[in-house]
Amino acid sequence: MSTGQKPYANDVRFQSIKTLVDKIQNADAILVGAAAGMSAACGYHFFYQNDALFEKYLGEFGRKYGFTGAFNGFYYRYPSREAHWAFLARMGYMEYECKTGKPYYDLMELLKNRNYHIMTTNQDFQFTRVVPEEKLSAIQGDSRYFQCSRRCHDEIYYNKEMIYAMNDAIDENLCIPSELIPRCPKCGAELEPWVRGFTFLEGKKYKDEYRKINEFLEENKKKKILFLELGVGRMTPMFIQEPFWNLTYSLSHTFYITVNPKDAILPQALIGKGIAIKEDIASVLRDAVALV
Repeated sequence: MSTGQKPYANDVRFQSIKTLVDKIQNADAILVGAAAGMSAACGYHFFYQNDALFEKYLGEFGRKYGFTGAFNGFYYRYPSREAHWAFLARMGYMEYECKTGKPYYDLMELLKNRNYHIMTTNQDFQFTRVVPEEKLSAIQGDSRYFQCSRRCHDEIYYNKEMIYAMNDAIDENLCIPSELIPRCPKCGAELEPWVRGFTFLEGKKYKDEYRKINEFLEENKKKKILFLELGVGRMTPMFIQEPFWNLTYSLSHTFYITVNPKDAILPQALIGKGIAIKEDIASVLRDAVALV
């Protein structure tokens, strides 16, 4: 084990990680559900804390407006649209510049040459750098895209060039020029990030993300399926956690594994069909790779 400690056969942590590796290697199909804890395992805490990355990219916004974490900054009531978009541009720039964390690479090493699909509520597009699009479903949106705030039509727009142009134009007052505010080419309304919210566009792209999941499950429902949950908390259990519980309970030949240092929960009804690993995700994936 890469922790530097000798792995004894009766060590609970070692046995849990060994079970994880065995279930991955023996599964006919693996559906991974990943949430915010996956990126937190990379050391990226900027959504809810003023960590080093927050300070590097968003610190001046946090100090000026008095909020903590990018999530609060996203919903802050700025004094102008130009100030609001300056923050969105800098946050988007941070996400584009942020390197993919090692836990993502370790997970892909474990899934290499296997029949898998990944669904995620993360909007920071870390997965898109290591997973082919046909094997990934971003079910709560993707920060790389903008949508019309009025939802006047069913189209989303890749935003990297817009993000970088706005970020380059942020002035000393932490605002962007009015003419750079991105607008819908159809109706002229402001665009907005394509992420879960009151006006989230559940159009063709959104439905396609679920289509991929449903097709994967339909193709493999009679096979040995591993439901692997990584970093899913209790804030939105209805998107990954509860569906995984229900599918594990109702389908034959299934097994459920959750890895989370805080919210690893195994329902009573799934005892014998699952395990909960209440450990750091990064170290679990790292040590699992070492066992392969």
